[in-house]
Amino acid sequence: MSEVDAETIELPAAPAERPRRRGATASPRLVLAIVSVGICLANLDLFIVNVGLPNIAQEFRAASLEDLSWILNGYAIAYAALLVFFGRLAERHSRNLSFLLGVALFTAASAACALARNVEFLVIARIAQAAGAALMTPTSIGLLLASFPAEQRAGAVRTWTAIGGLAAALGPLVGGLLVTFDWRWIFIVNVPIGIVAIVIGWLKLPEVPGHDVPRPNPWAALLVTCGIGALTFAIVKANDWGWGSRGIVIGFAVAVVCLAAFIRHCFSSKNPFVDPALFAVRPFTGASLVMAPYSAAFGAMLFSVALWDQTVWGWSALQTGLAIAPGPLLVPVTSLLFAGRLIARFGAAAVVAAGIFSFATGVVIWATLMGAESNVPAVVVGMMLIGVGVGLTFPTLMGVGAGSLPPSSFATGSGVINMIRQAALAIGVAIAVAILATPVTMTDRIAAFQRGWWIMAAITIAALVPNYLFIRRKTGH
Repeated sequence: MSEVDAETIELPAAPAERPRRRGATASPRLVLAIVSVGICLANLDLFIVNVGLPNIAQEFRAASLEDLSWILNGYAIAYAALLVFFGRLAERHSRNLSFLLGVALFTAASAACALARNVEFLVIARIAQAAGAALMTPTSIGLLLASFPAEQRAGAVRTWTAIGGLAAALGPLVGGLLVTFDWRWIFIVNVPIGIVAIVIGWLKLPEVPGHDVPRPNPWAALLVTCGIGALTFAIVKANDWGWGSRGIVIGFAVAVVCLAAFIRHCFSSKNPFVDPALFAVRPFTGASLVMAPYSAAFGAMLFSVALWDQTVWGWSALQTGLAIAPGPLLVPVTSLLFAGRLIARFGAAAVVAAGIFSFATGVVIWATLMGAESNVPAVVVGMMLIGVGVGLTFPTLMGVGAGSLPPSSFATGSGVINMIRQAALAIGVAIAVAILATPVTMTDRIAAFQRGWWIMAAITIAALVPNYLFIRRKTGH
Protein backbone atom coordinates (compact mmCIF):
# COMPACT_ATOMS: atom_id res chain seq x y z
CA MET A 1 0.00 0.00 0.00
CA SER A 2 1.46 3.32 -1.05
CA GLU A 3 1.64 6.35 1.18
CA VAL A 4 -1.84 7.90 1.45
CA ASP A 5 -2.35 11.25 -0.23
CA ALA A 6 -5.31 13.45 -1.10
CA GLU A 7 -6.24 11.37 -4.13
CA THR A 8 -6.54 8.03 -2.30
CA ILE A 9 -9.35 9.00 0.05
CA GLU A 10 -12.43 7.02 -0.91
CA LEU A 11 -16.01 7.06 0.26
CA PRO A 12 -18.02 3.92 0.92
CA ALA A 13 -20.29 2.57 -1.73
CA ALA A 14 -23.90 3.68 -1.67
CA PRO A 15 -26.41 1.45 0.11
CA ALA A 16 -27.88 -1.28 -2.05
CA GLU A 17 -31.38 0.10 -1.57
CA ARG A 18 -32.33 3.45 -3.01
CA PRO A 19 -33.75 5.80 -0.35
CA ARG A 20 -37.51 5.73 -0.13
CA ARG A 21 -39.22 9.08 0.16
CA ARG A 22 -42.17 10.01 2.35
CA GLY A 23 -44.55 12.70 1.11
CA ALA A 24 -42.69 15.84 0.01
CA THR A 25 -39.14 15.09 -1.03
CA ALA A 26 -35.93 16.91 -0.22
CA SER A 27 -33.26 17.82 -2.71
CA PRO A 28 -29.76 16.55 -1.91
CA ARG A 29 -28.75 20.09 -0.96
CA LEU A 30 -31.62 20.34 1.52
CA VAL A 31 -30.58 17.00 3.01
CA LEU A 32 -27.06 18.40 3.38
CA ALA A 33 -28.43 21.50 5.09
CA ILE A 34 -30.55 19.47 7.52
CA VAL A 35 -27.86 16.99 8.53
CA SER A 36 -25.30 19.78 8.86
CA VAL A 37 -27.36 21.08 11.77
CA GLY A 38 -26.23 18.05 13.76
CA ILE A 39 -22.51 18.61 13.26
CA CYS A 40 -22.98 22.33 13.92
CA LEU A 41 -24.71 21.70 17.25
CA ALA A 42 -22.03 19.24 18.38
CA ASN A 43 -19.06 21.43 17.34
CA LEU A 44 -20.51 24.69 18.62
CA ASP A 45 -21.13 23.06 21.98
CA LEU A 46 -17.50 22.03 22.44
CA PHE A 47 -16.07 25.55 22.15
CA ILE A 48 -19.00 27.39 23.73
CA VAL A 49 -18.86 25.36 26.94
CA ASN A 50 -15.10 25.90 27.35
CA VAL A 51 -15.59 29.67 27.24
CA GLY A 52 -18.51 29.46 29.68
CA LEU A 53 -16.82 27.38 32.40
CA PRO A 54 -15.59 30.30 34.57
CA ASN A 55 -19.11 31.78 34.59
CA ILE A 56 -20.60 28.43 35.55
CA ALA A 57 -18.06 28.26 38.39
CA GLN A 58 -19.20 31.65 39.69
CA GLU A 59 -22.79 30.43 40.04
CA PHE A 60 -21.91 27.01 41.50
CA ARG A 61 -19.48 28.34 44.08
CA ALA A 62 -19.19 25.02 45.90
CA ALA A 63 -17.83 23.35 42.74
CA SER A 64 -14.10 22.73 42.45
CA LEU A 65 -12.07 22.80 39.24
CA GLU A 66 -12.13 19.00 39.27
CA ASP A 67 -15.93 19.03 39.42
CA LEU A 68 -16.19 21.53 36.59
CA SER A 69 -13.84 19.50 34.39
CA TRP A 70 -16.46 16.74 34.26
CA ILE A 71 -18.78 19.10 32.38
CA LEU A 72 -16.29 18.62 29.54
CA ASN A 73 -15.06 15.11 30.31
CA GLY A 74 -18.47 13.55 30.88
CA TYR A 75 -19.40 14.65 27.38
CA ALA A 76 -16.11 13.51 25.80
CA ILE A 77 -16.09 10.08 27.46
CA ALA A 78 -19.73 9.32 26.65
CA TYR A 79 -19.28 10.51 23.07
CA ALA A 80 -16.14 8.41 22.66
CA ALA A 81 -17.79 5.23 23.94
CA LEU A 82 -21.13 5.67 22.20
CA LEU A 83 -19.99 6.89 18.77
CA VAL A 84 -19.02 3.45 17.44
CA PHE A 85 -21.80 1.71 19.41
CA PHE A 86 -24.58 3.98 18.15
CA GLY A 87 -23.08 4.12 14.67
CA ARG A 88 -23.23 0.35 14.31
CA LEU A 89 -26.61 0.11 16.04
CA ALA A 90 -28.08 2.74 13.70
CA GLU A 91 -27.00 0.68 10.67
CA ARG A 92 -29.81 -1.74 11.58
CA HIS A 93 -32.50 0.93 11.55
CA SER A 94 -33.84 3.75 9.40
CA ARG A 95 -31.08 6.37 9.12
CA ASN A 96 -33.47 9.33 8.91
CA LEU A 97 -35.36 8.33 12.07
CA SER A 98 -32.11 7.57 13.91
CA PHE A 99 -30.76 11.01 12.97
CA LEU A 100 -33.93 12.76 14.13
CA LEU A 101 -33.84 10.78 17.39
CA GLY A 102 -30.26 11.97 17.93
CA VAL A 103 -31.24 15.60 17.30
CA ALA A 104 -34.23 15.26 19.64
CA LEU A 105 -32.09 13.78 22.41
CA PHE A 106 -29.43 16.48 22.01
CA THR A 107 -32.09 19.21 22.04
CA ALA A 108 -33.85 17.86 25.14
CA ALA A 109 -30.53 17.43 26.93
CA SER A 110 -29.57 21.02 26.04
CA ALA A 111 -32.77 22.24 27.69
CA ALA A 112 -31.92 20.14 30.74
CA CYS A 113 -28.43 21.69 30.87
CA ALA A 114 -29.99 25.17 30.88
CA LEU A 115 -32.19 24.18 33.85
CA ALA A 116 -29.33 22.71 35.93
CA ARG A 117 -29.12 23.86 39.54
CA ASN A 118 -25.89 22.05 40.42
CA VAL A 119 -22.82 20.64 38.69
CA GLU A 120 -23.91 17.02 39.14
CA PHE A 121 -27.15 17.55 37.21
CA LEU A 122 -25.30 19.51 34.54
CA VAL A 123 -22.80 16.66 34.04
CA ILE A 124 -25.63 14.12 33.67
CA ALA A 125 -27.37 16.34 31.12
CA ARG A 126 -24.08 16.75 29.23
CA ILE A 127 -23.74 12.96 29.02
CA ALA A 128 -27.22 12.86 27.48
CA GLN A 129 -26.08 15.53 25.01
CA ALA A 130 -23.12 13.32 24.08
CA ALA A 131 -25.46 10.40 23.42
CA GLY A 132 -27.46 12.55 21.03
CA ALA A 133 -24.31 13.75 19.27
CA ALA A 134 -23.03 10.17 18.97
CA LEU A 135 -26.26 9.20 17.22
CA MET A 136 -26.38 12.27 14.96
CA THR A 137 -22.85 12.02 13.56
CA PRO A 138 -22.76 8.59 11.83
CA THR A 139 -26.39 8.72 10.67
CA SER A 140 -25.87 12.09 9.00
CA ILE A 141 -23.11 10.56 6.87
CA GLY A 142 -25.43 7.70 5.89
CA LEU A 143 -28.12 10.16 4.80
CA LEU A 144 -25.63 12.15 2.72
CA LEU A 145 -24.34 9.08 0.90
CA ALA A 146 -27.86 7.89 0.11
CA SER A 147 -29.05 11.28 -1.15
CA PHE A 148 -26.21 12.40 -3.42
CA PRO A 149 -25.21 10.80 -6.75
CA ALA A 150 -21.93 8.88 -6.60
CA GLU A 151 -19.93 11.58 -8.35
CA GLN A 152 -21.07 14.24 -5.84
CA ARG A 153 -20.62 12.34 -2.57
CA ALA A 154 -17.01 13.35 -1.92
CA GLY A 155 -17.87 17.03 -2.33
CA ALA A 156 -20.91 16.66 -0.07
CA VAL A 157 -18.85 15.09 2.71
CA ARG A 158 -16.16 17.79 2.39
CA THR A 159 -18.85 20.48 2.60
CA TRP A 160 -20.38 18.78 5.65
CA THR A 161 -16.93 18.69 7.31
CA ALA A 162 -16.23 22.33 6.45
CA ILE A 163 -19.57 23.45 7.89
CA GLY A 164 -18.70 21.63 11.11
CA GLY A 165 -15.32 23.38 11.16
CA LEU A 166 -16.98 26.76 10.64
CA ALA A 167 -19.36 26.05 13.54
CA ALA A 168 -16.39 25.24 15.75
CA ALA A 169 -14.72 28.46 14.63
CA LEU A 170 -17.74 30.52 15.60
CA GLY A 171 -18.05 28.75 18.96
CA PRO A 172 -15.77 31.00 21.06
CA LEU A 173 -17.30 34.19 19.71
CA VAL A 174 -20.90 32.97 20.03
CA GLY A 175 -20.13 31.62 23.50
CA GLY A 176 -18.60 34.90 24.58
CA LEU A 177 -21.67 36.83 23.41
CA LEU A 178 -24.17 34.47 25.03
CA VAL A 179 -22.31 34.24 28.35
CA THR A 180 -22.49 38.05 28.53
CA PHE A 181 -26.21 37.59 29.22
CA ASP A 182 -26.16 34.28 31.14
CA TRP A 183 -24.18 31.07 30.79
CA ARG A 184 -27.44 29.14 30.43
CA TRP A 185 -27.93 30.70 27.01
CA ILE A 186 -25.07 28.59 25.66
CA PHE A 187 -27.45 25.64 26.02
CA ILE A 188 -30.77 27.39 25.39
CA VAL A 189 -29.61 28.45 21.91
CA ASN A 190 -29.54 24.78 20.85
CA VAL A 191 -33.24 24.26 21.56
CA PRO A 192 -34.93 26.31 18.79
CA ILE A 193 -32.30 25.19 16.26
CA GLY A 194 -32.91 21.56 17.17
CA ILE A 195 -36.70 21.90 17.04
CA VAL A 196 -36.62 23.48 13.57
CA ALA A 197 -34.28 20.72 12.35
CA ILE A 198 -36.60 18.02 13.71
CA VAL A 199 -39.71 19.49 12.05
CA ILE A 200 -38.07 20.05 8.65
CA GLY A 201 -36.25 16.73 8.86
CA TRP A 202 -39.45 14.82 9.64
CA LEU A 203 -41.17 16.38 6.63
CA LYS A 204 -38.33 16.34 4.13
CA LEU A 205 -35.60 13.77 4.88
CA PRO A 206 -35.58 10.67 2.65
CA GLU A 207 -36.26 7.29 4.23
CA VAL A 208 -33.00 5.30 4.21
CA PRO A 209 -33.65 1.74 5.45
CA GLY A 210 -31.28 -0.14 7.72
CA HIS A 211 -29.29 -3.27 6.94
CA ASP A 212 -29.14 -6.73 8.47
CA VAL A 213 -25.86 -6.38 10.39
CA PRO A 214 -24.83 -7.82 13.79
CA ARG A 215 -25.76 -5.88 16.90
CA PRO A 216 -22.80 -4.20 18.64
CA ASN A 217 -21.90 -5.62 22.04
CA PRO A 218 -23.26 -3.32 24.81
CA TRP A 219 -20.91 -4.84 27.43
CA ALA A 220 -17.92 -3.83 25.33
CA ALA A 221 -19.24 -0.26 25.22
CA LEU A 222 -19.65 -0.36 29.00
CA LEU A 223 -16.11 -1.67 29.48
CA VAL A 224 -14.47 1.06 27.40
CA THR A 225 -16.63 3.72 29.07
CA CYS A 226 -15.72 2.55 32.59
CA GLY A 227 -12.05 2.18 31.65
CA ILE A 228 -11.69 5.68 30.22
CA GLY A 229 -13.84 7.16 32.99
CA ALA A 230 -11.81 5.52 35.76
CA LEU A 231 -8.52 6.61 34.19
CA THR A 232 -9.74 10.20 33.83
CA PHE A 233 -11.10 10.26 37.39
CA ALA A 234 -7.82 8.96 38.83
CA ILE A 235 -5.76 11.60 36.98
CA VAL A 236 -8.11 14.42 38.03
CA LYS A 237 -8.14 13.42 41.70
CA ALA A 238 -4.48 12.37 42.02
CA ASN A 239 -3.16 15.67 43.40
CA ASP A 240 -6.11 16.07 45.76
CA TRP A 241 -6.02 12.55 47.20
CA GLY A 242 -2.34 11.71 46.65
CA TRP A 243 -0.92 9.51 43.90
CA GLY A 244 -0.40 6.62 46.29
CA SER A 245 -3.78 6.88 48.02
CA ARG A 246 -6.17 3.96 48.09
CA GLY A 247 -8.79 5.69 45.93
CA ILE A 248 -6.33 6.59 43.19
CA VAL A 249 -4.80 3.10 43.14
CA ILE A 250 -8.28 1.59 42.85
CA GLY A 251 -9.14 4.04 40.06
CA PHE A 252 -6.09 3.10 38.00
CA ALA A 253 -6.69 -0.59 38.70
CA VAL A 254 -10.30 -0.37 37.48
CA ALA A 255 -9.08 1.42 34.36
CA VAL A 256 -6.48 -1.26 33.62
CA VAL A 257 -8.90 -4.15 34.22
CA CYS A 258 -11.72 -2.64 32.13
CA LEU A 259 -9.52 -1.62 29.22
CA ALA A 260 -7.70 -4.99 29.25
CA ALA A 261 -11.06 -6.77 29.20
CA PHE A 262 -12.17 -4.54 26.32
CA ILE A 263 -9.03 -5.37 24.31
CA ARG A 264 -9.50 -9.08 25.05
CA HIS A 265 -13.09 -8.84 23.80
CA CYS A 266 -11.95 -7.19 20.57
CA PHE A 267 -9.43 -9.98 19.86
CA SER A 268 -11.59 -12.92 20.90
CA SER A 269 -15.16 -12.00 19.93
CA LYS A 270 -16.74 -13.05 16.63
CA ASN A 271 -18.45 -9.65 16.64
CA PRO A 272 -15.79 -7.31 18.07
CA PHE A 273 -16.71 -3.78 19.10
CA VAL A 274 -13.55 -2.60 17.30
CA ASP A 275 -12.20 -4.96 14.65
CA PRO A 276 -8.47 -5.59 15.33
CA ALA A 277 -8.01 -6.14 11.59
CA LEU A 278 -8.27 -2.37 11.15
CA PHE A 279 -4.92 -2.01 12.91
CA ALA A 280 -3.24 -4.37 10.48
CA VAL A 281 -3.31 -1.40 8.08
CA ARG A 282 -0.21 0.62 8.92
CA PRO A 283 -1.49 4.09 7.94
CA PHE A 284 -4.65 3.55 9.98
CA THR A 285 -2.57 2.49 12.99
CA GLY A 286 -0.33 5.51 12.50
CA ALA A 287 -3.26 7.92 12.27
CA SER A 288 -4.73 6.45 15.47
CA LEU A 289 -1.41 6.64 17.36
CA VAL A 290 -0.82 10.23 16.27
CA MET A 291 -4.40 11.24 17.05
CA ALA A 292 -4.14 10.11 20.70
CA PRO A 293 -1.36 12.44 21.98
CA TYR A 294 -2.37 15.23 19.60
CA SER A 295 -5.97 15.24 20.87
CA ALA A 296 -4.85 15.02 24.51
CA ALA A 297 -2.75 18.17 23.99
CA PHE A 298 -5.65 19.85 22.18
CA GLY A 299 -8.10 19.12 25.02
CA ALA A 300 -5.67 20.45 27.62
CA MET A 301 -4.91 23.52 25.50
CA LEU A 302 -8.54 24.50 24.96
CA PHE A 303 -9.37 24.04 28.65
CA SER A 304 -6.32 26.00 29.81
CA VAL A 305 -6.55 29.05 27.56
CA ALA A 306 -10.17 29.86 28.45
CA LEU A 307 -9.33 29.39 32.13
CA TRP A 308 -6.19 31.54 31.91
CA ASP A 309 -7.80 34.48 30.13
CA GLN A 310 -10.68 34.73 32.59
CA THR A 311 -9.11 33.73 35.91
CA VAL A 312 -5.55 35.10 35.59
CA TRP A 313 -6.12 38.18 33.44
CA GLY A 314 -9.73 38.74 34.49
CA TRP A 315 -11.06 38.99 30.95
CA SER A 316 -14.76 38.69 30.21
CA ALA A 317 -16.12 35.70 28.31
CA LEU A 318 -16.60 37.92 25.25
CA GLN A 319 -12.97 39.11 25.34
CA THR A 320 -11.85 35.51 25.72
CA GLY A 321 -14.00 34.39 22.80
CA LEU A 322 -12.63 37.14 20.56
CA ALA A 323 -9.04 36.22 21.47
CA ILE A 324 -9.58 32.50 20.88
CA ALA A 325 -11.64 32.85 17.67
CA PRO A 326 -8.74 33.42 15.19
CA GLY A 327 -7.43 29.91 15.89
CA PRO A 328 -10.64 27.98 15.13
CA LEU A 329 -11.35 30.28 12.16
CA LEU A 330 -8.07 29.22 10.58
CA VAL A 331 -8.91 25.51 10.88
CA PRO A 332 -11.41 25.29 7.98
CA VAL A 333 -9.42 27.84 5.95
CA THR A 334 -6.21 25.83 6.28
CA SER A 335 -7.97 22.53 5.74
CA LEU A 336 -9.96 23.53 2.65
CA LEU A 337 -7.48 25.81 0.89
CA PHE A 338 -4.05 24.38 1.69
CA ALA A 339 -4.02 20.90 3.24
CA GLY A 340 -5.09 19.01 0.11
CA ARG A 341 -2.54 20.75 -2.11
CA LEU A 342 0.25 20.25 0.40
CA ILE A 343 -0.59 16.55 0.76
CA ALA A 344 -0.51 16.12 -3.01
CA ARG A 345 2.91 17.78 -3.21
CA PHE A 346 4.71 16.66 -0.05
CA GLY A 347 2.76 13.65 1.25
CA ALA A 348 0.52 13.18 4.26
CA ALA A 349 3.31 12.59 6.79
CA ALA A 350 5.03 15.88 5.98
CA VAL A 351 1.76 17.81 6.37
CA VAL A 352 1.02 16.11 9.69
CA ALA A 353 4.55 16.91 10.91
CA ALA A 354 4.12 20.57 9.89
CA GLY A 355 0.83 20.69 11.77
CA ILE A 356 2.43 19.18 14.87
CA PHE A 357 5.24 21.73 14.85
CA SER A 358 2.81 24.62 14.28
CA PHE A 359 0.60 23.51 17.18
CA ALA A 360 3.56 23.00 19.52
CA THR A 361 5.05 26.38 18.58
CA GLY A 362 1.80 28.14 19.46
CA VAL A 363 1.75 26.52 22.89
CA VAL A 364 5.44 27.33 23.47
CA ILE A 365 4.72 31.01 22.72
CA TRP A 366 2.19 30.95 25.56
CA ALA A 367 4.62 29.23 27.90
CA THR A 368 7.35 31.80 27.26
CA LEU A 369 5.52 35.10 26.71
CA MET A 370 2.36 35.02 28.83
CA GLY A 371 2.62 36.34 32.38
CA ALA A 372 0.70 38.37 34.94
CA GLU A 373 0.14 41.31 32.56
CA SER A 374 -2.34 40.91 29.70
CA ASN A 375 -0.61 40.12 26.40
CA VAL A 376 -3.16 40.05 23.59
CA PRO A 377 -0.62 39.49 20.74
CA ALA A 378 0.79 36.41 22.49
CA VAL A 379 -2.67 34.85 22.88
CA VAL A 380 -3.73 35.62 19.31
CA VAL A 381 -0.48 34.61 17.61
CA GLY A 382 -0.28 31.40 19.64
CA MET A 383 -3.92 30.63 18.86
CA MET A 384 -3.40 31.26 15.14
CA LEU A 385 -0.43 28.88 15.01
CA ILE A 386 -2.51 26.29 16.87
CA GLY A 387 -5.38 26.79 14.41
CA VAL A 388 -3.07 26.27 11.43
CA GLY A 389 -1.67 23.17 13.15
CA VAL A 390 -5.12 21.69 13.72
CA GLY A 391 -6.18 22.52 10.13
CA LEU A 392 -3.15 20.66 8.76
CA THR A 393 -3.19 17.73 11.15
CA PHE A 394 -6.73 16.67 11.98
CA PRO A 395 -8.30 16.37 8.49
CA THR A 396 -5.09 14.79 7.18
CA LEU A 397 -5.17 12.14 9.90
CA MET A 398 -8.84 11.43 9.19
CA GLY A 399 -8.01 11.10 5.50
CA VAL A 400 -5.00 8.86 6.14
CA GLY A 401 -6.90 6.65 8.56
CA ALA A 402 -10.15 6.23 6.64
CA GLY A 403 -8.62 6.48 3.15
CA SER A 404 -6.26 3.59 3.79
CA LEU A 405 -9.18 1.25 4.49
CA PRO A 406 -11.49 -0.48 1.99
CA PRO A 407 -14.72 1.45 1.31
CA SER A 408 -16.75 -1.01 3.38
CA SER A 409 -14.73 -0.03 6.49
CA PHE A 410 -14.70 3.74 5.96
CA ALA A 411 -17.49 4.55 8.42
CA THR A 412 -16.24 2.12 11.07
CA GLY A 413 -12.64 3.35 10.77
CA SER A 414 -13.72 6.99 11.03
CA GLY A 415 -15.75 6.12 14.11
CA VAL A 416 -12.79 4.38 15.76
CA ILE A 417 -10.47 7.35 15.14
CA ASN A 418 -13.10 9.74 16.51
CA MET A 419 -13.53 7.49 19.55
CA ILE A 420 -9.78 7.67 20.18
CA ARG A 421 -9.88 11.43 19.68
CA GLN A 422 -12.69 12.00 22.18
CA ALA A 423 -11.15 9.70 24.80
CA ALA A 424 -7.82 11.51 24.44
CA LEU A 425 -9.57 14.89 24.81
CA ALA A 426 -10.95 13.76 28.16
CA ILE A 427 -7.54 12.54 29.32
CA GLY A 428 -5.96 15.82 28.19
CA VAL A 429 -8.43 17.86 30.23
CA ALA A 430 -7.74 15.58 33.20
CA ILE A 431 -4.00 16.20 32.86
CA ALA A 432 -4.60 19.96 32.73
CA VAL A 433 -6.74 19.79 35.88
CA ALA A 434 -4.06 17.77 37.67
CA ILE A 435 -1.49 20.48 36.83
CA LEU A 436 -3.64 23.58 37.42
CA ALA A 437 -5.89 22.66 40.34
CA THR A 438 -3.44 22.83 43.28
CA PRO A 439 -1.67 26.26 43.14
CA VAL A 440 -3.08 28.87 45.55
CA THR A 441 -1.04 32.04 45.00
CA MET A 442 -1.10 33.90 41.68
CA THR A 443 2.65 33.36 41.20
CA ASP A 444 2.30 29.62 41.64
CA ARG A 445 -0.77 29.61 39.42
CA ILE A 446 1.07 31.33 36.56
CA ALA A 447 3.99 28.92 36.96
CA ALA A 448 1.56 25.97 36.83
CA PHE A 449 0.02 27.21 33.57
CA GLN A 450 3.45 27.72 32.02
CA ARG A 451 4.55 24.26 33.14
CA GLY A 452 1.35 22.83 31.72
CA TRP A 453 1.94 24.43 28.33
CA TRP A 454 5.46 23.01 28.15
CA ILE A 455 4.01 19.58 28.92
CA MET A 456 1.36 20.04 26.21
CA ALA A 457 4.07 20.94 23.70
CA ALA A 458 6.06 17.82 24.65
CA ILE A 459 2.98 15.58 24.30
CA THR A 460 2.30 17.08 20.87
CA ILE A 461 5.89 16.57 19.68
CA ALA A 462 5.69 12.93 20.83
CA ALA A 463 3.16 12.37 18.03
CA LEU A 464 6.02 12.73 15.53
CA VAL A 465 7.22 9.23 16.41
CA PRO A 466 4.21 7.25 15.14
CA ASN A 467 3.89 9.70 12.25
CA TYR A 468 7.42 8.76 11.14
CA LEU A 469 7.13 5.03 11.85
CA PHE A 470 3.69 4.32 10.39
CA ILE A 471 2.65 7.11 8.01
CA ARG A 472 5.95 8.24 6.48
CA ARG A 473 7.18 4.78 5.60
CA LYS A 474 5.69 3.34 2.44
CA THR A 475 4.11 -0.07 2.65
CA GLY A 476 3.18 -2.49 -0.07
CA HIS A 477 0.21 -4.75 -0.57
